[in-house]
Amino acid sequence: MPSRLKKILFSVASAVSFVSALLLAVALGTKRWVTGTILCKTGADIVNATDPELAKFIGHIYYGLFQGGKIRQCGLGGRTSKILIFPQLVKTLHAAVHMLVILFLCFAIAFALVSFGFCIYNAVKIPYQTIKGPMGIYLWNLIASGCGVFAVVCFIAAVKIHRHTERIANFRENVFKFVIFQECFDFSFWLCVASAAVHVVNLLLVRVSGVQFPTLKTKTEEANVTPEDIMY
Repeated sequence: MPSRLKKILFSVASAVSFVSALLLAVALGTKRWVTGTILCKTGADIVNATDPELAKFIGHIYYGLFQGGKIRQCGLGGRTSKILIFPQLVKTLHAAVHMLVILFLCFAIAFALVSFGFCIYNAVKIPYQTIKGPMGIYLWNLIASGCGVFAVVCFIAAVKIHRHTERIANFRENVFKFVIFQECFDFSFWLCVASAAVHVVNLLLVRVSGVQFPTLKTKTEEANVTPEDIMY
């Protein structure tokens, strides 16, 4: 492949890595990982609300990794409150899983930036070591994508298995009990998924540039040459 075209591909790959890191940073700081509706079960049970009347007891909730908000509807109109995950609320959640999500996202951002740097390096210079050359880009992209995938899996486990939404909705609620009426993964969550997918695009770009995928080489045994072999 011509050197100019290869430089262009590595330049595009560096831009893709930077976009991936940017997507993760936005996802990390925004509040729309999960949105949903919550039913004030206590209020609905008190008045024995039927289907038309349930609308007065259905509120809304949204949250991210650090903060969010909810609108309580308990028959007396909506009341808005802010959700702060740290430092108190995290103690009622499955804190280990929640911290793993944040940790994996930080790792993914770091390795995406490493991939960004090495893509620029390969676009302007000839690599002098494998780990700092094109083969290294495969490694950094795979690690960044893997960390993003692990973050997504841990967050799904936190929401679906450990019922984070229900725990957040009932935090410091001494009178009313809320149940999840509907929940879905929102904008910030899908940014994280897109970031992990972007690294796959990067791998394809590096492959198109002519750099082969790294393979494991087995050490071949040296043949023993004897004087009889030389004679024959």
